[in-house]
Amino acid sequence: MKILVTGSAGFIGYHLTKALLKENLEVVGLDNINDYYDVNLKFGRLLDSGFIESSIRYGELIQSDCHSLYRFIKLDLCDKIELNRLFEEQKFDVVINLAAQAGVRYSLTNPQAYLDSNIQGFLNILECCRNNEIKHLLYASSSSVYGLNESMPFSTQHNVDHPISLYAASKKSNELMAHTYSYLFGLPTTGLRFFTVYGPWGRPDMAIFLFTKAIIEGKPIQVYNNGQMKRDFTHVDDIVDGILKIINCAPGHNQMWDGKVPNPSFSSHPYKIFNIGRGKPVRLLDFIEELEKSIGKKAEMILLPLQSGDVEQTWADVSELQSSFGYNPKIEVCDGIPQFVDWYKTFYDAET
Repeated sequence: MKILVTGSAGFIGYHLTKALLKENLEVVGLDNINDYYDVNLKFGRLLDSGFIESSIRYGELIQSDCHSLYRFIKLDLCDKIELNRLFEEQKFDVVINLAAQAGVRYSLTNPQAYLDSNIQGFLNILECCRNNEIKHLLYASSSSVYGLNESMPFSTQHNVDHPISLYAASKKSNELMAHTYSYLFGLPTTGLRFFTVYGPWGRPDMAIFLFTKAIIEGKPIQVYNNGQMKRDFTHVDDIVDGILKIINCAPGHNQMWDGKVPNPSFSSHPYKIFNIGRGKPVRLLDFIEELEKSIGKKAEMILLPLQSGDVEQTWADVSELQSSFGYNPKIEVCDGIPQFVDWYKTFYDAET
């Protein structure tokens, strides 16, 4: 089986690619290495396991001596011509689309980036999958699609028609676009709603990264909603484990579909949505306390009100993934946070 992983220089893409290679699967990684955050971190991920050599040129496949089953290409999903060429040449069996413009707060000031990457880029992926007989397309959605929903835990059977950020709206759009291609062209698609993923090699715009950096440097941290927010913090290893369980299980036509009482999580056609989370919300102040323990230093906190685009709580109902595939997230924040702090200190040569 040959798999395309888009966003392979990203946080989840990097960890997933490593796991796929451990399974001796042939992988092509794609990333545009944009400057949304420090590109040195992206190259660091690629170099960490020998995914690429020390230099890279646009549009050129680079074979690593360390992984005979892996090749990397620097390419933007919006480059429709080169993307089509890649699909035609490589003959992928499965596509895992993790490439996207991430970040809720960034979408408040840079909306065009989300339309380009998350809408146009995803449309190009759908077209390539449609035209090249892809057996299964898995794609990243987000817990942010739940928006104004207050019923907990968040279930894929809930309505998600009230997003509160353009990022969330773009992810909801991806789910709708995927269903259209499943219905019209029989393309098997699975949407994965990720819940607050954290762990080593994480993104610099995420809370654990920002807090760790500030605490180590003796700077104050901004804590929104006075620290009373709750998040379903999910370690990246549990996320990857969930993805691996689904790859070979493309959805098919479902006889349980009832158009009079439509279930948003599946369709009469080959379409499915899953939550992937820890299933246990953690209060932000408790998360910070675990960080303080791992760093060995108290945080100076600036308490602020809830910010536009943020929700007060996330909590994933992962029962369907558990019952269908034996998904069993194992890593508690008390174990996952020290892993991240150890990685951060090593990568940035940081001392408390």
